[in-house]
Formats: sequence, C-alpha cells, structure tokens
Amino acid sequence: MARQPGEDAMKWTNKTLFAGLTSAAALLGTSASAVEIEYWQYFFDARVEAMEQLIENFEAANPDVTVNMTHFPYAEYRTKVAASIPAGEGPDVVQLFYGWLNDYIEADLIQPLPAEQFPTEMIEAEFFPMVSAMQVDGDYYALPTAVRSLALFYNTRLFEAAGLDHPPADLDELVEMAGALTERDGAGNVTTVGLTTGMTAQDHHWWREVLVRQFGGEPYAEDNQTVTYDSDAGRAAAAFYEGLSSEHGVTQVGFMDEPQAAFKAGRAGMHIDGSFRIGSLNNTRGLEWAVAELPVGPTGTQSNYSSYWVNAITTKAEGERYEASVRFMEYITSDEAMQIWLDVVGELPARPSVGMTEANATHEVYGPFIRGLEYAHTTVFANESAQRQVLVDMLDRVSLQGQSLSDSLAEAAQAEQAILNEYYAD
Repeated sequence: MARQPGEDAMKWTNKTLFAGLTSAAALLGTSASAVEIEYWQYFFDARVEAMEQLIENFEAANPDVTVNMTHFPYAEYRTKVAASIPAGEGPDVVQLFYGWLNDYIEADLIQPLPAEQFPTEMIEAEFFPMVSAMQVDGDYYALPTAVRSLALFYNTRLFEAAGLDHPPADLDELVEMAGALTERDGAGNVTTVGLTTGMTAQDHHWWREVLVRQFGGEPYAEDNQTVTYDSDAGRAAAAFYEGLSSEHGVTQVGFMDEPQAAFKAGRAGMHIDGSFRIGSLNNTRGLEWAVAELPVGPTGTQSNYSSYWVNAITTKAEGERYEASVRFMEYITSDEAMQIWLDVVGELPARPSVGMTEANATHEVYGPFIRGLEYAHTTVFANESAQRQVLVDMLDRVSLQGQSLSDSLAEAAQAEQAILNEYYAD
C-alpha cells in the first residue's frame, strides 16, 4: 500500500524559517500594532492545515504582520470573493483557480504582481513553464504554491492476480494490460474494468492535452483561441479513446458512476487521475495501489496536463496592507512553502528546485506526477465545464445516436469554437 504523503520527502520543519524573511524580521523587531491582512481560500482540510503552518512561519519571521485566514465551501467561494472585494471587504491575498484569471482581471478583483519582487525573468527561470498562463499583457497577476498533473494509478493486487509485473509503458501496453485486468460474470457483464473512463472526470484533460498531442496534433492554436483538434491527430486520438470500450471492451463508461469510485472499490485495474487524489486513496482501507507516469504515445511522445490554484493580491490591498501582502506572497511561493504544501496536501511544488530534488522526483507516489510536470501542458479555459461537456456530448452522439466519430468530432470542435469566440469577443 502507498505510504502517507511526505514519509520520504520531508526535509523541512515548521520551525525552519525562510532565510530572507527571518533577516527582515530581525531588523523590524516586534511591532505593537501589526498590520492585519486577510487570506481567503476554499475549504479543504489538508489545504487549511498547510496554510495554517505557512501563516505561523510567516508571522514568526514577520512579527509586524498578522494574517487572518478565511475559508468557504467550494460551491460558495467564487460568489463570496466576487461580492466582497468591490465592497472594500474580503481578502488582500486570494487563492483562485488558474482558469479564472481572466475573469478576475476583467472584474478588477486582482492587481499585477510588483515587478521588483516578481520579475518576469525570475518567474520564467524558477517556476515550471505552465505558470506562464498567469501572464497577461506582460504582467504576472498570480503565482501558485503548488501544481497538479496526471498519472496512472494501478491496483497492485489486481496486477499480481493477472500476472502483470509492471505498469504499461505505452498505449499499446495500456490496452493489452487493460484486457488482462477486465473481468466479467457468467452473463458477460463487466464486474471489473481494466481501465476507468469518463470525460466528466479527468479524461477530458487526458484526451485533449495528452492523447491529441501523442497522436501528433495540438488541441488549440498558440493563442488558445482557436480549436485545432478536428484533424487527423484528433480523429486518431478520439478513435483510440472510444475504441477502449467499443473495440477492446476494456472499459465501460459510467461503470460504478464515477471512475474514482470504481478504483477505490477495487473494481478497476487502472485509473488516470490527478495528484490531488493521493490523499483520498491513502485513506481507502484495503486498497493496494501504485503510481506510474502516463503511457507514451505511438511514437514515444510524452505529454501531460497540469492545473493549479494560484495566489494573487487583490485590488482591496493598499498601503501597508499591500506591502504586507507582497511579503506574504513572496513567502507562500517560496521553496520552503512548496515543500510544506507537498508534505501536508500532496500537491506538487511549482518550482523545479523543490519538485526535482532527488527525494521528491524519485518518490514512489509523488515522483511520477512531478516528472510529468516537465512535459505538461495547461489548457487556458474560457469555460471549463462547458468545454468538458462538449467532449461528453461528442461521445454520446456516437454511442447513443450512432453518429460517425469523425462527424461528431467536427461538431464538437465547432461547438467549442463557439464558446471561445463568445468569450474572446471584444
């Protein structure tokens, strides 16, 4: 069974203080009237615990600043943020999903990071490349503490029972091994799938940013405003994905409702998911699993998808609160903060200097995700839920209405282009 996050990689402790900030604290001394700033994030136990540690460390090194954390259920979070900042209330530093950046800028909720503390050349040299999506018109508006990527989870008990001694290295092996892992009852009903599938989970990322690229294409033009997967590569990627069920019979869309539920129940041999799934799988009694990098494509191409939550300074922060917010941003995007976040939450460091240490990059659980960051792509969504639904509908037209896969893919590309056109319209 996989070990708890951080068993092998823990190198820092809560008492280890960020060197530069410690020096600043020594010069400042203890202030009788500390500046108070507000930090907001959505509620998730491990994320709250990690931020509590970061705030404690930051305040110890910056006794003139007090950070008050507020968190809300995910379903309420965006509404609370959007309502509070224009009223001059709410957070000075806020956590937001990377895909919301343009909306937050357009609504004047966040301000650019100061170039003196966050120069572009430093960000581009010291962070994984996907954070470049946080740059708009030459300014960086936000940076992550941690990032996420995809990997292949596999059930080691089922692998052993099927006589498999290693995870699939490429897509051909993925299909072959999934066939060996698939089980049916006497009536021919699938009782264990070799591989979970479902565009409503992480497969829309796997198809868009991994399979399309592995078959030689790109999902979008360089400006992220033009859909380009209605191509030979897109058709090959769609045929591979749809064929897992229709041709090879190694999966069943909707099996046990959710892909992750099937894997957690021990009813799936393999499951593609994000690094954020580590914690819940660790807490699943009786489940024996391991992780591998995603299988490579037909010509050996590696690809992955990365997403992340970022931190930004809001337009509410002014004067002393702004200066304190900048210092807080410097700390929560530091190497130390990223290691703590990895150890507590299980999400991946946004800096190679932390992620690619030998202990982290070779970690049996984190390692495959971290190594995947080096060749990961980030989709700049206009509307993630609507763009995901386009791919769900694409497969439904094939399986439920009998539409040809080629025609359905073309219809999907047109539907998604309409979403992008509306979003980027002047």
